[in-house]
Amino acid sequence: MTEKQTALAPSAPQSVFSRGTLGDRFIIALAIICTFIAFSPFGYAVLTSLKSEWKDGSIIPFLQFEPNLLNWQQEFGSGGAETIKALRNSTLISLGATAVATTLGTLAGYGLARFKYGIGNRNLVSWFLSQRFLPPVATLIPFVLMFRDLKLLDTLPGMVIVNATFTLPFAVLIMRDYFADLPSELREAALVDGAGEFTTFWRIALPLARPALVASTLICFAFAWNEFLFASVLANRNWKPYPMLVAGSDTVRGIDFGFVTTRMLIAVTVPVILSLMVQRFIVRGLTFGAVKG
Repeated sequence: MTEKQTALAPSAPQSVFSRGTLGDRFIIALAIICTFIAFSPFGYAVLTSLKSEWKDGSIIPFLQFEPNLLNWQQEFGSGGAETIKALRNSTLISLGATAVATTLGTLAGYGLARFKYGIGNRNLVSWFLSQRFLPPVATLIPFVLMFRDLKLLDTLPGMVIVNATFTLPFAVLIMRDYFADLPSELREAALVDGAGEFTTFWRIALPLARPALVASTLICFAFAWNEFLFASVLANRNWKPYPMLVAGSDTVRGIDFGFVTTRMLIAVTVPVILSLMVQRFIVRGLTFGAVKG
């Protein structure tokens, strides 16, 4: 082979670590290590959910076992009624709280982005943000007293209200930032053409804010789905969500880790599937106003 042919011959494919500088290789290795650390609890949960007994004398107990679906069969078999009821409760509570928080948060976000208020828009935004810094346990007793008088303890409306209250700031802040970054010329052109404020919001601003709307909806749903503190006090029997079922996986012999991991995997499956389905909207909705303050 001549020198010219050697120069034109395709080179062998290089691995990721053979390209780039030493710093790039270090970053790639660090990313791989961080990914392994992040996913290792879920891997351990999957392995634990597939074992019903431990082998004596095993060198690596969490790997040396015969996998089976006994924990999953018992979860949806003998205890299936309780599991299905808890999943139904979590679904209804999360959907209701998400609908309320997203609706109110979208309207409030548009108002904060397009109008000026005497108290100061920045002060209002700071007030909404402060709701996330407030320890939820500080409002637990007032909620119990109010819900007792209103007969909302252990009811679906009561659980929806309390979850919507603490997820509303996410929707307000996300939608406000997105609406603020939309070109003001669109609103002005619509007003010149005779459209009212609500028509401008409904037909122009809201369709353009679909990525932020999807992102805020999913975030509100995830927080409402994972809520445990208020559910443990405000819902004792009829409307217990699924996180309370996960926390109640102990037996007379101690914690049954097989049941705990099985229920934990079921609990995280729904938000993960929703996140994967609307991933492109989440990334765009959360990063649209990242450059501006």
